[in-house]
Amino acid sequence: MSEIKPFQTILYATNLGTHMRPVFRQAINLARIHKAKIIMLHAVAPIGSTGTAILSMYMPGKEIHDIEQESMNQVIETMRERLKNYCAEEDDICKDKDELIDKIAVSAGNPADVINHYAETHGVDLIVIGSHTRQASGHTMLGSTARTVTQHSKVPVLIIPNG
Repeated sequence: MSEIKPFQTILYATNLGTHMRPVFRQAINLARIHKAKIIMLHAVAPIGSTGTAILSMYMPGKEIHDIEQESMNQVIETMRERLKNYCAEEDDICKDKDELIDKIAVSAGNPADVINHYAETHGVDLIVIGSHTRQASGHTMLGSTARTVTQHSKVPVLIIPNG
């Protein structure tokens, strides 16, 4: 039987939605308990061939890669700003955030694929993700990203209700 080890790296997957606070709060609390680092990750949809064609028509002098990189940098700044605003409102949660949050990352692709790939390639011990529950015909449903992440993850996944 293998020994249960404390988590060292926690991947907090965020869609930047308004209901992510309970998920982030749980990631912070777990990082404190385990003396772990948090990687905040947001997945963005890739531009795709149609988007590339349109951008090429309207911005012929700019490289598509540069446009994608600028967009991802803007999302990272949005994440930093939201974190700052959240911490201003939730001072008790964020008092040691600078020691806990190791990295803020954005990656293009299908969210579930991005999350699982990032976890595999960055030594993540735990993924913390929101459930994105919705009411459909009286039943609570698990969001497709959370469901797919749990089905394909090679590391433990903690799903936090946030709907």
